[in-house]
Amino acid sequence: MLKVLPVQSKEEQKNICDACGIPFDADLLAYAATVDGELVGACQFEIKADGGKIHNIASAKGKDDFEAMFIMGRGTLNFIDLCGVHKAYCLDENVDKGLAKAIGFTPNSDGILEMDLTHFFEHPCSHKH
Repeated sequence: MLKVLPVQSKEEQKNICDACGIPFDADLLAYAATVDGELVGACQFEIKADGGKIHNIASAKGKDDFEAMFIMGRGTLNFIDLCGVHKAYCLDENVDKGLAKAIGFTPNSDGILEMDLTHFFEHPCSHKH
């Protein structure tokens, strides 16, 4: 069973980041995706007044579960939106571009992956891709 849950401690976040090959940042929030209790990916992000910022979204080493990563990415965006922030950016330079596009990000005029979350989760299936 797929689970996407917030990481509860900084020690756990560090271990998860190590398992996914991403730099741990104690100032960031994190989600972890597991399938049948086994780590498949992590997402580190922050929420600021000017937008939610995904700093890393990566699979665990040796794992490749696109669906789990997609659901974790959308879950992160939903949380950002529920916090009242309706703009999101993906700042992860190593993000899989197909995954970022599937989640809903598009490059802005500066080449930064961004997304408008206004009303997105009211009608996510009608969002332009």
